Amino acid sequence: MDSGAQMFLSGREDAATRKAVRDKLFLRPDIASKWAGRDPLASAFALKGEVFRQVKGRRTLKVRIGDDDFFVKLHEGVGWAEIFKNWLQFKHPVVGADNEFVACRGLQAAGIPAPVPAAYGCGPGNMARRASFILCEALHNFETLEDVGLAWTTHPPNGITRLRLLEAVARFAGQFHHAGFIHRDFYICHLLISRDDLQRVAGPQPLAGVPLAVLDLHRARRFNVVPARWLKRDLAALLFSTLDLGYSVRDWLRFVRVYSGRPLREEMQLNGRLWRSVYKRAMALYKKGLRKGLVTGAFLEI
Repeated sequence: MDSGAQMFLSGREDAATRKAVRDKLFLRPDIASKWAGRDPLASAFALKGEVFRQVKGRRTLKVRIGDDDFFVKLHEGVGWAEIFKNWLQFKHPVVGADNEFVACRGLQAAGIPAPVPAAYGCGPGNMARRASFILCEALHNFETLEDVGLAWTTHPPNGITRLRLLEAVARFAGQFHHAGFIHRDFYICHLLISRDDLQRVAGPQPLAGVPLAVLDLHRARRFNVVPARWLKRDLAALLFSTLDLGYSVRDWLRFVRVYSGRPLREEMQLNGRLWRSVYKRAMALYKKGLRKGLVTGAFLEI
C-alpha cells in the first residue's frame, strides 16, 4: 500500500475496504456487470449527467446508470502546490476519492446514514496528478438542513419542529464523532433529512428520534479517538451554520447536553474548555462571514 493510502486509513476499516484501497478498485457486482470488459476509470470519467459542483481538479455529477441514479465525484489531481500548501499549514491534503470511499464504507458499517459506494477507482501515477473517482447511490427524497433553514425565513417553524431538529442534529453529531469520524466541512448544508421525516417533525405525534444523513465526505477522516482540536473545528462549523436560524444560547446548551448524553453541569465540568473554544471559534467564523456577506447578521439581533 502506498504512502498516500496510509494517510487516510485509521486501522478501523474492514478487510474488504482495505483490499479495495490497496488494489485501487472497488466495483459492486451490478456496476461490474455494466462495465464488463471496460476500464473502470475511463468508464467513470466518460459518464454524462447534471453537474452539481465543479471546482479546480474535482467535479460532481448526477448520472443515471441503467434504471438507477448515482452521484459520481471525479478527481483529476490537485497538484504539488496544493499538497505542499496543506502540509505547510499542518493540514491533511485531499488528493483523490480515497478519503470519501473509506469514510462512506466506514459509516455504512457503523450504521450511520451516508451515501453508499457502488464503485471506486484510482489510476496510476504520483499523488499530485493521480485521477480517481467514487460512484455512490443517490439519496432520494432528501433535502439539506440548510434548505430547511432557508425556508424558515418566510415560513417560521413551530417550537416543536425547531427543538426536534436541534436535538436530531445533536444526536447525529454525537454518533458521528463517537464512531471516530470528523467531517472537516461539518455545516448543515451537508446534513440531510428525508422529506417524510421533515413532515413528521412538524406534527404533534411523539417521535422516538429523527434520522439524518451526511454527505460530501471527501475531506473526512477517522480516528480511534477524535482529537479535541478536530472536534472543536467540526462543532464550531456546525454552530456557525445555525446562528442565523433563531436559536438561543439556551438552545445551544440543550445541544451540548444532547450531544454529550450527560447532564449539562457534568458535561461542563468535564469538557467546559472544549465547548468554550467551540463557541469562540464559531463567533470568529460568524464575524468573518459577516464581513464577506455570507451571513445575515440576524444572530447579532437576538
